[in-house]
Amino acid sequence: MQQVKLTFDGEFNGLGKNGNNVELKIGPREFAPYDLILLALGSCLYSTFLDIAKKMKIHWESVDLDLSGEKRKEIPTTLRWCRISVKMKSASHHEKIKKAFELATKYCSIYHTLSKVAEIQWEIEFY
Repeated sequence: MQQVKLTFDGEFNGLGKNGNNVELKIGPREFAPYDLILLALGSCLYSTFLDIAKKMKIHWESVDLDLSGEKRKEIPTTLRWCRISVKMKSASHHEKIKKAFELATKYCSIYHTLSKVAEIQWEIEFY
């Protein structure tokens, strides 16, 4: 079971805590709700990719994920689109990595959930 706790002042300034008591500031100058959605998407997708890549025995030095998105103006203001840019340093087997990432998009629960309301595109760059 996953559980988080949120505490807000009288405005939109809050503090979130997870089960390990790790804190995350939420608010207009901190993490906003859509920042958190994009963070959740990126971390879930990478975690799923990591499991698949380990089974495929492919390696890399580091990964940067850059996620952006836009909300609809219509109510409910769901995510309209999302772009995911993946930059992998010192990666071997580029085609296997692309395949692993493609599989991750099929098995990542947050990607799967968000893809019901948003167009999601991704790309991988190697350096």
